[in-house]
Amino acid sequence: MSIIIIGAGEVGYHLAHRLSQEKKDVVVIDRDLEKIRRVQSTLDVEAIHGSGGSLSVLRQARISEASLVIAVTNSDEVNMISCLVAGVQDRVPKKIARVRDPEYSALFPLFGKEHLDIDLVINPDHEVVEMMLKLMEVPGAVEVVDFAEGLVRMVGLPLLPDSPMAGKTLNEISRMYPKSGIILVAVQKGDRVFIPKGPDVIAANDLLFMVMARDKTREALESSGHRRPPIKRVMILGGTLIGMELAKDFEERGTQVKIIEQNEHRCQEIAEKCTRALVLRGDAPYQDLLIEENVGQMDTFIAVTEEEETNVMISLLAKKMGVRRVVALINKVAYSPLVHSIGIDVVISPRLAAVNKILQFLRRGKILSVSSLPEENAEAFEAIALETSDIVGRPLRESEFPKDAIVGAIVRGSEVIIPNGSTVIQPGDRVMIFALTSAIKEVEKALMVKLEYW
Repeated sequence: MSIIIIGAGEVGYHLAHRLSQEKKDVVVIDRDLEKIRRVQSTLDVEAIHGSGGSLSVLRQARISEASLVIAVTNSDEVNMISCLVAGVQDRVPKKIARVRDPEYSALFPLFGKEHLDIDLVINPDHEVVEMMLKLMEVPGAVEVVDFAEGLVRMVGLPLLPDSPMAGKTLNEISRMYPKSGIILVAVQKGDRVFIPKGPDVIAANDLLFMVMARDKTREALESSGHRRPPIKRVMILGGTLIGMELAKDFEERGTQVKIIEQNEHRCQEIAEKCTRALVLRGDAPYQDLLIEENVGQMDTFIAVTEEEETNVMISLLAKKMGVRRVVALINKVAYSPLVHSIGIDVVISPRLAAVNKILQFLRRGKILSVSSLPEENAEAFEAIALETSDIVGRPLRESEFPKDAIVGAIVRGSEVIIPNGSTVIQPGDRVMIFALTSAIKEVEKALMVKLEYW
C-alpha cells in the first residue's frame, strides 16, 4: 500500500524523506518541476509532475491502491480539493490536509464525514504557537515535549558553565542527585546526539535532554544552571497570524507585550484584537526602533515575520542589545542547526511542527505520541507495554534493550516512575522512550509494537 504526498515543499519533502527511511512506498506529486527534480535526485521515492487536484494525476499515482493521502501544498484550497477528489474512489484512503487560513480552520463541519471527510487537518501556525507557549513556561529551554497528558515532560536545556554538572561524568552526576526524579536521556554535542553512559563527561554548552515528572521542571532548570525568573516582558517582531496569536495568548497570561509590524492596516487589526499589547508600526530602521523601545529590557524577543533572514538578523541584533533570550522562526528545516549555532537561542520551524504532528497521527498500534528532535536523528515516543513485550516482567538491566535507546519514564495509573536498572515494567504501563533513529527497529522488536504507518 502506498502513501501519496501532494506538495513537495518543505513539509512534503521532509515527510517523504522520513517515510522513505522507513522503507515505505511513497509517491510525491507537485506541479513545480524544479521541486519534483529535487525529489527525484535526492530521495528514493516516486515523483510525478502535475496537480494533486487532478483525478488523472491521482490515477497515475495509483490512488486506488493508496492507503493514505497527505496534501501539504502552500494552497489550502488545493489541499482540500485534493482530499475531496481522493475521496471519490471505491477504496477511500485516509486523508490529511494542511490548512492555514483560520477562517477555514474555524469551520469544523467542513472537514467532517458529511463534507470533505478529512481525517486530520493541521495548521502549522497553530502548532508553532503551542510550541512557543510551552517554551515560555520553561525559561532557557530549547525543546519542551509533554507526554501522558502532561504528567511527564522532556526538556532540552543547554548546560550553562556555572552548573554544578559541568565537567562531571554521568556517574558523578548520579551521585550528586541520587533522588532527583530526573533522568538524562540524551546529550547533543555539536551535531552529535547520543545516549549518555556512566563514564561520559557532560560539558558546558552541551544540550541536555532530561525527562521528569512535570512538577520536577524547576529542579531540572536549576541543576543545569538556569535560574531565570518567569518571563514578564516580551517583544514580538511580525504581525503575522503567529505573531498576533502569540500576543493574544501572552496577554491572557498577564505578560507585557510589544508587537512590531510594518503594515499599517495590519497594525490596526492587531490593535483591535489585542486589548493590552502595545502595537508599534515598524516603518523606521529596526535598530533605531529597538533602541527607542528599550529592547534590552525584554525577557524574550520573538521574530516571526514571513522573511526568515529578517528573523535571524534582527534576533541577533536584539541579542546584542541585551535581550536574555531570542527566538527566531525559520521555514527551512535544514537551516535550524546553523541558525542555532550562530547565537539564536531557540529556532522554531512551522514545517518541522507540521511534520511532527503528521507523524504522530500516522503512528499506529500502541504508539501514543511521537516527537522528532530538531536534528531529526532521534525520536521521543510514548508506547503501551504489551504483555508479550521483551521488556515486560523483568528488571530493565536484564532486558535486551538497544544501546542507543533508553526508557525515560513509566506512567502506571497516575504514578510517574523514573526508572533505574532494577525497575520492572508491567503490562499496560505507558512507557516513554528516547531512541536514536538507528535504534528504532530494535526498539520495535523489544516492544513487539510495529512503529508503522497506514
